[in-house]
Amino acid sequence: MLRLLLPSLISSLCFGVVVTPAGLTQTNTDFVIVQAAQTSPEQLGDLLAQGQKFVENKEYEKALVVYQQAATIDENNSKIFSGIGYLQATLGNYNAAVEAYQKAIALEPDNPEFYHALGYSLGNGGNNTRAIEAYEMAISLAPQKANNYLGLAIVLLREQQYARVVDTYYRINSIEPGNKYAQSIMATALIGQERYPEAIEFIQKAIAQEPNNSQLHLQLATLFLLQQDTAQGLDALKKAQQLDPDNELIYLQMAKVTQSQGDLENALEFYQKALVIKPDSIEAQIEVANILLGQKNYIQAIVAYRRLIEIDPENPIARHNLGTALKERGREQEAIAEWQKAVELYQAQGDVAEAEKLNGFLEELKNEVNHSGKLTLENGEWVMLFIPADKK
Repeated sequence: MLRLLLPSLISSLCFGVVVTPAGLTQTNTDFVIVQAAQTSPEQLGDLLAQGQKFVENKEYEKALVVYQQAATIDENNSKIFSGIGYLQATLGNYNAAVEAYQKAIALEPDNPEFYHALGYSLGNGGNNTRAIEAYEMAISLAPQKANNYLGLAIVLLREQQYARVVDTYYRINSIEPGNKYAQSIMATALIGQERYPEAIEFIQKAIAQEPNNSQLHLQLATLFLLQQDTAQGLDALKKAQQLDPDNELIYLQMAKVTQSQGDLENALEFYQKALVIKPDSIEAQIEVANILLGQKNYIQAIVAYRRLIEIDPENPIARHNLGTALKERGREQEAIAEWQKAVELYQAQGDVAEAEKLNGFLEELKNEVNHSGKLTLENGEWVMLFIPADKK
């Protein structure tokens, strides 16, 4: 159960609770423009003013072009490169953001905000080791800024360095007692260490101080579920859902619990609610498709697997199961095409055993359909023959 629940819990912290680095704020961008305009040629000031308007209108790609042009005019302005880093990170281009912040740091190596923003970009780009180093540098330059420790704690959670997370929590608490983000981080670390009694006591005290913190209720639910207390776990999840009805992770947890109880109808409903909030949730889409297939609801399963393939095109199991659903509906030609793609994906991903197993079923289906007169081989491809209506 911990294997199922903890990753979602950490994800909610990484993408929901984590504080955006100070180097990535629009206020900071405003400062960039004023500073540059005061010390640069008029042309540069006009460019940055134009860039600011794009930022205010959330036209980040246009703003990025302007800032990059500004950087060619003033190559020694660290704030311009910081602005580029902000825009790249906002667009999800974390590697490019890292490059921009490194240039800013080279020009202004004692700015803790640049290191904080570098850590944020590295962490979101998947380089947790270097992100930790960047946050530690930010802490060394600004040891009384809680955000630096929060960023560090998030990355340490991703790396499952729970003992260091606990230590970081106490450092945050000494700077900002009762910080709600720090409380969620600490709770997740205790759960990761399987210190359940301590975690329950800690979370219940935190909830007494922050009764409307949905993250704490979600963590309390996780603890109850880990201890097989399904009733209290669901109660806590429902409370979290009331406080944060747009959090798809809560619906995912509710779906997993009800699914484990064999209540597939409610599980399906919860997964579908998660997809309403986050339509590209691969996890929820997989479960919806699998439940529908298990219920022999082949038509809806086909629709669900096709959607899954749209958001996860390299998933061989999706192709495999789609082929199965199509076969059950008598759509053999489409089933063969999907199974062939699935075999190719299995082979490409090194799953030789599954590829060989499915290929055996594929050959059986081809032979079966060929003998029925529905298919013929033309130019190396299986083609459906025309069958008169009275023969179908």
